[in-house]
Amino acid sequence: MNWGSFYAVISGVNRHSTGIGRVWLSVIFVFRILVLVVAAESVWGDEKSGFTCNTQQPGCNSVCYDQFFPISHIRLWALQLILVSTPALLVAMHVAHRRHIDKKIFRRTGRSSPKELEQIKNQKFKITGALWWTYMMSIMFRIIFEMAFLYIFYLIYPDFKMVRLVKCDSFPCPNTVDCFVSRPTEKTIFTVFMLSVSGVCVLLNMAEVVYLIGKACLRCCSSPGEESKGGWISQKMSTYRQNEINQIIADSSLKSKFSATKKIPAEKEVSSGLQLVQKHK
Repeated sequence: MNWGSFYAVISGVNRHSTGIGRVWLSVIFVFRILVLVVAAESVWGDEKSGFTCNTQQPGCNSVCYDQFFPISHIRLWALQLILVSTPALLVAMHVAHRRHIDKKIFRRTGRSSPKELEQIKNQKFKITGALWWTYMMSIMFRIIFEMAFLYIFYLIYPDFKMVRLVKCDSFPCPNTVDCFVSRPTEKTIFTVFMLSVSGVCVLLNMAEVVYLIGKACLRCCSSPGEESKGGWISQKMSTYRQNEINQIIADSSLKSKFSATKKIPAEKEVSSGLQLVQKHK
């Protein structure tokens, strides 16, 4: 998988994030993606070939390996990173929708110069209103996915420890055989490290939730005058935009009506002139 392209996609949300969100994204990239690509994949590269049992029975090695390692650590971590990082795209889609609306309003008002459209593209949105709820929902999804994968790891690998020796008696093994795991201490160290970083990410997400809720409470309680003023300004701006759109529609309809009514008096003048000429004769 191309993790560089994946990071480029989710890093687009970075400019609209809080400081804690930027730290979380850095931890994801440095301590999880880089470690997974550079070190962890090489550690688990021989997990199947290095798993040996003291029997020559065909199929016994594969059955015992599947029994004790139902899913590879690398694939489980890759799935975890994808699911944990994907909720950040909710914020990206919300921002893209707001930019699309702003561009549409600018085009309808005749302000569609490349410079103004570039300003909309580079605009940074504050985490308030509907964007606050979208951002909060993405963080909650992150926390849920992180906790779910930590629980899955605990169920599959109790105590998060790789044992050196496992005993297997599954068919087609002739009896209870001893199977040996390659490099169990190194794999245990990497497992504990990756799960510890996952726990740090959960703490960062919780801290960001507390920060956003606290900031929203401060906006609502500590300065109600400014909040009401800001709400009044935003309401006036939305009303102003709607009035501009209505004005454009009204102007286009008035032009069509004016051109139609302009023809009618001209026809009346011509007919009245003809009547006067006939009377004079």
